[in-house]
Amino acid sequence: MTEDKEKTRSTVEIYGEKYTIVGYENPEHIYKVASIVDNKMREIKEKNQNLDTRKLAVLTALNTVNELLKCEEELERLKKEVKN
Repeated sequence: MTEDKEKTRSTVEIYGEKYTIVGYENPEHIYKVASIVDNKMREIKEKNQNLDTRKLAVLTALNTVNELLKCEEELERLKKEVKN
């Protein structure tokens, strides 16, 4: 499926740093993802002023994956509920 799509290049800013993202997602999706990451980093930094950027990035990743897993678990629960 991805062979049919053309790669796009999007430049985003996350926590004051510019990144060029290359992939098959449309630019609007990339900008939305970057915005969510940027907002999450700023939210965590606000609560933990002493974090350096590396630790902030790791905590952001951990928080994001935790949220993803909770959503996946809820989705599975809802699928089972609909089946029954």
